[in-house]
Amino acid sequence: MPLYSIDTIASILHAAYLQKANTADMIEHLQIDSRRIIHPQTVLFFALQTTRRDGHDFIKECYSKGVRNFIVQKKIAVTDFADANFLLVDDTLHALQQLAAHHRSQFNTLSRPGGIPVIGITGSNGKTIVKEWLNQLLSDQFTIVRSPKSYNSQVGVPLSVWHIKEEHTLGIFEAGISQTGEMENLQHIIQPTIGVLTNIGEAHAVGFANKQQKLDEKVKLFSSADTIICSTEKLNLLKLSANNLFTWGSNGSNDLVITAIKKQVAVTEICYTHKNREEKISIHFTDDASVENAVTCLAVCLYLHLSTDQLREKFLQLRPVSLRLELKSGIHNTTIINDSYSADLSSFAIALNMLQQQRQHKTKTLILSDFPLTAEQEKEAYTSIAKLIQSHAVNRLITVGEKAKQYLAQLLPSSIQLQNFSSTNELMEHISSLNFHNESILIKGARVFELDKVAQLLEQKTHQTVLEINLTAIARNIKEYQKKLKPSTKIMAMVKAFSYGSGSYEIANLLQFLKADYLAVAFTDEGVDLRKAGITLPIMVMNPEPVTFDALTEHNLEPELFSFSILHAFEEYAEKEALTDYPVHLKIDTGMHRLGFMQNELPGLCEELKKKNYFTIQSVFSHLAASEDEKEDAFTLQQSKLFEEACDYIQSQLQYTFIKHLDNSNGTLRHPQLQYDMVRLGIGMYGISSFAGKLNLEEALTLKTTIAQVKHLQPGDTVGYNRRGIISKPSITATVRIGYADGYPRNLSNGKGYMLVNGQQAPVIGTVCMDMTMLDVTDIADIKEGDEVLVFGKQLSIDKLAQWSQTIPYEIMTGISQRVKRVYFEE
Repeated sequence: MPLYSIDTIASILHAAYLQKANTADMIEHLQIDSRRIIHPQTVLFFALQTTRRDGHDFIKECYSKGVRNFIVQKKIAVTDFADANFLLVDDTLHALQQLAAHHRSQFNTLSRPGGIPVIGITGSNGKTIVKEWLNQLLSDQFTIVRSPKSYNSQVGVPLSVWHIKEEHTLGIFEAGISQTGEMENLQHIIQPTIGVLTNIGEAHAVGFANKQQKLDEKVKLFSSADTIICSTEKLNLLKLSANNLFTWGSNGSNDLVITAIKKQVAVTEICYTHKNREEKISIHFTDDASVENAVTCLAVCLYLHLSTDQLREKFLQLRPVSLRLELKSGIHNTTIINDSYSADLSSFAIALNMLQQQRQHKTKTLILSDFPLTAEQEKEAYTSIAKLIQSHAVNRLITVGEKAKQYLAQLLPSSIQLQNFSSTNELMEHISSLNFHNESILIKGARVFELDKVAQLLEQKTHQTVLEINLTAIARNIKEYQKKLKPSTKIMAMVKAFSYGSGSYEIANLLQFLKADYLAVAFTDEGVDLRKAGITLPIMVMNPEPVTFDALTEHNLEPELFSFSILHAFEEYAEKEALTDYPVHLKIDTGMHRLGFMQNELPGLCEELKKKNYFTIQSVFSHLAASEDEKEDAFTLQQSKLFEEACDYIQSQLQYTFIKHLDNSNGTLRHPQLQYDMVRLGIGMYGISSFAGKLNLEEALTLKTTIAQVKHLQPGDTVGYNRRGIISKPSITATVRIGYADGYPRNLSNGKGYMLVNGQQAPVIGTVCMDMTMLDVTDIADIKEGDEVLVFGKQLSIDKLAQWSQTIPYEIMTGISQRVKRVYFEE
């Protein structure tokens, strides 16, 4: 990558120096996140400003980490940063995009010396799959630079394009948009010479008037492309000018004519004609989406003049693309982060960030395979890898392969414990002697090394019922709620009851990483566990008990005071321990009538608080009884009136301000005017809300199990306890590995509940057992033991399950047993 001096960047951006310290500084890395500073000496930090976060607030943190070059969009006091360069621009996001576009232009079109072809991919679905499959298919013919994971946004695209280097001979970048006006920015940055359009569906349609408008916006990516590759079906929807086209479809006029799609049990054969030659390839997928993505990739490969002989074996080698980092519990109290599917610097940095984010263990271990590199790339790449390892404070490194050992043994300090194995099999043979205990283990490597086998060995063995928690979806959902909030409004995240059944410190670590303002737990021991896992955020304890006051204060937890009895108990403890100004939270009862001080108790409460200086009131709050119910809106507004009166009175008596909070997840959506200083988000973070349609929320939880046995039964046979399931015709049943001890409600017995098998609803037959449930799968084809069964998730909402069970999603979530394995992942 060509390095740019800060003076050169100032010229490119037409930026003025707010402060000039060292104009000879050379920039190699662009950064927007103060938590992810890796090479501070060569970092240029862009202080992006959004409705929720102001990057200017994190300049001090970046400076303390060694960053000396900043792009800002407002004048700031620079006296504390004497040796730093500050460039002032009108808009820091635009400046980031402008710099990336300039960098891209240095590798311009094929007609210029040194130019490289650049593939720009857009569509509703399949962008990342097509990009990753093209990388697998073309890596032997090209040195490829591509977007890491699904970096396709207004920020992700410029950060991706910045990684183009002189040795690259092909670029592959994806572009995603959520509203009109965005694609022009991405087109200017990517400047694709080849445009690829994938599936056009309903995804990301919220910001567009209709499907046609969304399509018209997306194809703006191809405005200056030499060629556009797409199916004839999509071509009929496009409004294109003089671009060359490479089309595919069943019509004989296409460049690539699909003559037959032959699906078998685990293989699809794709027959086609290209340049009057009849050919065929096969893939190990049978679903329609994968077949379409494969044909799109085939069209690109043929356009780039690869022969079927070159491609036939590579298409057979295509495997599912892992778009996620998985976080699982491992043996001997370890945490396993599995990213054993690709090996490149961008995804390596992302994986290390997740290792750094999860802080439940002090020791960090990295299992790393050789990277697929040319001899010319090795020294520079492994130097960067070594810097990444050191900057993320890895304690132990286990390498697989000879190159990683050769380079990293020389580049890393002796403080990092280094062990090497020549192959994955050798590592697996010695796995027990490596003594993995109480540590976080990141497994990262090229697919050819099959390090997923190592992950399987290290995972904690539990039964095959799994609750998957999508951390990326939780982060997106929080950002969706933030759209309803004023920039100054804080967020208290509810992590009580094992974070609604989804896990405690894993979720809390994510929330801390996302810079939530407060956490709330139900009991002191929950807060203590979070502190022991490295959580430093303020934590409110909603139901403190006097016997836990020692632990509460020892771990800097903040109690909710809701009655005179708990107030007096904590006063006595504070006096005994000589505590002063200890942070507490006051709960006011405005109509919920569960916990809290009543209105007529406020004078006595304030007198009590004024007498002694034991406490400082951090917040005053109340609980809405029916924020989701339109019929109770008058009652909700009455609660808010009482709450405001209580806050005004307490503030007038105590003569200082405090945080005020009333809205919960549903209240934030239905009553945004009641957000005050902070809102409390709970189940809404998981994408579950009666009013999810008001925001683009995504369900973050998926409960899966597997089929233990399949039975063929005849009329007169019965199924389950008390013979409640009666067979009236020849039937097939599947016994699945989940029961009421796992949290599947017993009242869903006898056809009241359903699960999804092969994407189809299968009713419960007979009575739900403690550890097993039987399903009627008579009308579902190709059922076999070991098949995956969806209990709830995107295709079968937890809300639907709760309706069948005549309860609420809260009860379903919190009822999922601890014996059910939790798997956390980032997309």
